[in-house]
Amino acid sequence: MKTIIARSIAFIMLGMVMISCVPLPKFNTLRQNNLYLQAKNDSLMLENKKMNILNTENSSRIDILTREIADMVKDSLLLSAEVKRSRTEVLRLQNQLQELQDLQESLLQGSARETTRLLRQLQATQEDLQQREDKLRASESELQKKQSELEIRNARLGELENILARKDSVVLALRQTISNALRGFEKDGLSVFERNGKVYVSLDEKLLFQTGSTVVDPKGVSALKNLARVLEQNPDISIMIEGHTDDVPVIPGPVNQDNWDLSVRRATAVVRILLDGSKIDPARLIASGRGEYIPLDKAKTAEARQKNRRTEIILTPKLDDLFKVMETN
Repeated sequence: MKTIIARSIAFIMLGMVMISCVPLPKFNTLRQNNLYLQAKNDSLMLENKKMNILNTENSSRIDILTREIADMVKDSLLLSAEVKRSRTEVLRLQNQLQELQDLQESLLQGSARETTRLLRQLQATQEDLQQREDKLRASESELQKKQSELEIRNARLGELENILARKDSVVLALRQTISNALRGFEKDGLSVFERNGKVYVSLDEKLLFQTGSTVVDPKGVSALKNLARVLEQNPDISIMIEGHTDDVPVIPGPVNQDNWDLSVRRATAVVRILLDGSKIDPARLIASGRGEYIPLDKAKTAEARQKNRRTEIILTPKLDDLFKVMETN
């Protein structure tokens, strides 16, 4: 698919050269810049995919830790019961030993054979008692070890849960701040929502673009400027702009060959407006085109296609603290 896109872009640029008589060196420079931007876009898309995978892996790790803690609690309860039984048995054997010692005293004047038998029985009882005491000490040591491991795992789980709670708090606060900044644009097809730990700002085509155009409407520019002011104040948020079209193919021309071109150019247009006059670090932004391949509604109706023609701005908080905890585990 990337090869097809690259060839399409090369064909478009060649057509533009032939139409506008652009010098060949300038054309080559434009083509190299285009290839660089494509590679940069692929790299950023891969990084975003890794972040989603890490977020999923973190949730799986929490589930595993929770199950392991439950198993350790169960083991601790079993060990505690075993220790209690061992103590009861030791006490019984101690009483039996005392009885045998008392009996030995009363039979000291008895026959040598009976005395020898009692001594052997006493020795066997003492050895059995010693073994049980050793087993009791080993069980107590194992119980302490299990309890220490349980405390460590509980601490790690608590740390992970605190980080996730802080991240969720940041996401909720960011969503509320953005909703306040964009209040009044909802009637024009703008919505703000949270999904999978990210804040989505979805803008209908009618708020940003005329049909088939990549030029942002003045009302859309106003909404994007309001959003840019919020993003300036949240430098730890990464920003991805995704362009989406419906499934109706565009008429191939010198600017847009297909819906891929249209969606990418619209995302790039939004990026330029967010950066224009703002202090947002360009390294935080990713512009991507999804064409018609991620529709909100798969129906082949005018209403469904209108919903699918949209631009989504996806805001993701940094997860550096979470990654550090995961590395220590």
